[in-house]
Amino acid sequence: MSALRDAAMNSKAWPFEEARAVLKRYGGKDPAKGYVLFETGYGPSGLPHIGTFGEVARTTMIRRAFEIISDIPTRLICFSDDVDGMRKVPENVPNQEMLRQYMQMPLTSVPDPYGEFESFGHHNNAMLRRFLDTFGFEYEFISATEFYKSGRFDDTLRLCAERYDAIMAIMLASLREERQQTYSCFLPIHPESGRVMYVPMKHVDAARGEITFDDETGREWTVPVTGGHVKLQWKPDFGARWAALDVDFEMYGKDHSTNTPIYDGICEVLGGRKPNHMTYELFLDDQGQKISKSKGNGLTIDEWLTYAATESLSYFMYQKPKTAKRMHFDVIPRAVDEYHQQLRAYPTQDVAGQVNNPVWHIHGGKPPESRMVVSFGMLLNLASVSGAKDAGALWKFLKRYAADASPETHPDLDAAAGYAVRYFADKIAPTRQFRLPDDRERAAMEDLVGRLKVWDGATDDEALQSMVFAVGKDHGFEPLRDWFKALYEVLLGASDGPRFGGFIALYGVDETVVLMERALKGELVA
Repeated sequence: MSALRDAAMNSKAWPFEEARAVLKRYGGKDPAKGYVLFETGYGPSGLPHIGTFGEVARTTMIRRAFEIISDIPTRLICFSDDVDGMRKVPENVPNQEMLRQYMQMPLTSVPDPYGEFESFGHHNNAMLRRFLDTFGFEYEFISATEFYKSGRFDDTLRLCAERYDAIMAIMLASLREERQQTYSCFLPIHPESGRVMYVPMKHVDAARGEITFDDETGREWTVPVTGGHVKLQWKPDFGARWAALDVDFEMYGKDHSTNTPIYDGICEVLGGRKPNHMTYELFLDDQGQKISKSKGNGLTIDEWLTYAATESLSYFMYQKPKTAKRMHFDVIPRAVDEYHQQLRAYPTQDVAGQVNNPVWHIHGGKPPESRMVVSFGMLLNLASVSGAKDAGALWKFLKRYAADASPETHPDLDAAAGYAVRYFADKIAPTRQFRLPDDRERAAMEDLVGRLKVWDGATDDEALQSMVFAVGKDHGFEPLRDWFKALYEVLLGASDGPRFGGFIALYGVDETVVLMERALKGELVA
């Protein structure tokens, strides 16, 4: 453990850098509460998306890193702001007309459009928890509805009433003049309609812990700030929650970064200590736009898991959290292959190298062995040319390529084969565009077919790659990239493809000959 801890204390991997900063927060002393608290927040206004998952995955990586460098116990809370009023109907859910009747109602008071749960908020919370449980995250879930109604937040809410002017001073400094006239950090829940009210306060009674306001009809109401009769606006809620729970670390997206002084200031006004925080860059869709729960653009959690194993998503989350990344279907194959490259490298590394390897953080220091003897990218191309409908159809090629492999001994390869067939059918087949070769390409391909028909050399990747390479050079392709690009476009209907020698070794020499002859006859274009 000492060697591991020493390596961790010097690691440049970002989870260890953040973990060391949290440890430094206590200066060698244990927290008075007896543990270090990590928190993630979730706004259940729409179905959970991958960015939501990313916060928990990344925070867990920091938590695990902290547990290597310190013996202080840790907790992780996932907090859902499900008292938030529904301000718009998400575009990607059913029963839109029904939902429009519940605008401004707390999400846990809005009926579930899917008809499966007590409310829309409960539905979205369940979706989040289901996925977090799939990954085996250790976390405690807190619903804001329960947090407000149960009284757990009451002391902090009373303090908000006592220090209302100080909180408002922080907030008003950040608002335009027009917004300042109507803003209040308290949002009362209307006693009759149940809607979240965005109205100014007529009076805040700190001694009684009550607020007075007029509703939209001009009728005056006085309600206690405790017991779930009000909620806090989301920015004050951030800071107040930090103070109430004594949060030590929370990360959030770059779009929140300008609010950090507000969150910190309100936490401190309420007697808390601002937590360590980390901002990450936003995920973008294929058009370069920020992914959004309400728009439903980008990838969903379930969509990723339709085409790849969970570990590949964790790998994607680990990579450069402070760099904006496209989150679209075409990132999946690369994430799968890079993840397995790192798994294969792990056993060859010393302890210092291992703690800098993404798979250490994905698997909490205990990464499995990779049995992927064929890349995911190659499996996609094999699915393309073989017409396979399931993983079993790919295994006749895989067995020939790696005789000792089987679904039982190589379960990750077997799973990847199934994912590849599905990914090809859904995402590649509809977009393929085959073409006929030009005269020089045709001559080179006919030459390659002739050499393959009489090939009596080794059928391994390197030998076949050298032969394909030689054909391209003999026919004057410069750069040789143009030769391989032509093979991909004519044979696979895409501009990019696998290392072609490896493709022949996997698919088979005779099968490749048949494929090329069909392409030269124009059958693939047809």
